[in-house]
Amino acid sequence: MKRLLLIGLFFFASGAPAAAQSLGLLSTGGKGGPTLSAPMQIAVGLTLLTLLPAVVMSITPFLRIVVVLHFLRQALGTQSTPSNQVMLGLAMFLTILIMQPIAQEIYHAGWEPVTDGRLTPAQGFEEGVKPLKGFLVRFAREKDIRLFVELSKAPAPRTPADLGIQVLIPAYILSELKTGFQIGAVLFLPFLVIDLVVASVTLSIGMVQLPPVMLSAPFKILLFVLVDGWTLVVGSLMKSFYQ
Repeated sequence: MKRLLLIGLFFFASGAPAAAQSLGLLSTGGKGGPTLSAPMQIAVGLTLLTLLPAVVMSITPFLRIVVVLHFLRQALGTQSTPSNQVMLGLAMFLTILIMQPIAQEIYHAGWEPVTDGRLTPAQGFEEGVKPLKGFLVRFAREKDIRLFVELSKAPAPRTPADLGIQVLIPAYILSELKTGFQIGAVLFLPFLVIDLVVASVTLSIGMVQLPPVMLSAPFKILLFVLVDGWTLVVGSLMKSFYQ
């Protein structure tokens, strides 16, 4: 919430600060000049909370994790087991574990100086977004970054630090979607082999009225449990973000 509130403060303060101060929406104080009054901070924060789910799903590891877990459930053929709530909960807590250090950097670099009056909201936004940009650059493919630099008609960056957040976010989303689909395709292969073997056996013995999926599902689940599949999948996902 604090991160989103900081973004809202930046856009508001860079718009019409004089008019806002005359309406009592800005209060004077600190070295950083006028800041939003407490009631206005609450209003902006509550408004920006509506964007929080989209932010969490788009610019965090949540995107890759939930795509891979969805493919895993489809490969197992267990329909709605585990449920969506369980999958989303697992993805959320794994995301918190990965993003906690970055969130702390954003808080200390951007939010604390603004609340202490050492930086304006615009300066706080610029400083606070740097750790997030560093994270996005690590996982965004160069091809996707180049695409959005061309689409936005922005000047070619000399260093990764020169890339704008409006370019990095969509590039990161495309890169994570591709990575998630690649991992999902690999997860499908061993279960696909089981489906093919079971289908061949049932057809060879004339069991055409019994769906092969009903017979292959127990074997796939048994294989997944024997190899400790959840630990392997979650462990590999987590390690992919720490490399």
